[in-house]
Amino acid sequence: MDHEFNRKWLEHKFENIRSRILKALVQLNDEQVNWRPNHTSLSISTLIRHIEGNIQERVMKGILQQDVAPRNREQELSQVFVSRDDLIQIVKNRFQFLIDTVKSMSSQDFERVQPVRGKERSNLDILHQCATHYSEHMGQIFYIAKQCLTVQYKSTSI
Repeated sequence: MDHEFNRKWLEHKFENIRSRILKALVQLNDEQVNWRPNHTSLSISTLIRHIEGNIQERVMKGILQQDVAPRNREQELSQVFVSRDDLIQIVKNRFQFLIDTVKSMSSQDFERVQPVRGKERSNLDILHQCATHYSEHMGQIFYIAKQCLTVQYKSTSI
């Protein structure tokens, strides 16, 4: 199977997610990126830390088979203050890592399987799931940003 279409689609999708999250972040201040609508909801800073944890687990550990510290989902989903500028760097660096990884993958890399929650899944399937997962969280980030900024919010899709 030729994976060039998927490679280009994933590169574009991850670049789009990165760009749009960054466009939302620059509109906010430290307080706003750490605000959450209620005690059961997540803040933008928590959502970004969660995406970072997922990239570490699925891509660094799973696809690239790097030796990384075990993921602590409870810790990454806890409310911890992170500055807007630090979040910008996380988004820039992690998504660039993700894009560079996709660009460098061979057809064999895309086809290789790994166990995820008891099921064998191809790396290509995992990357598409990551694109979906990050898009869902991007929507949550926009929703929170719109709540914080109200009429001052500028669309990220333009």
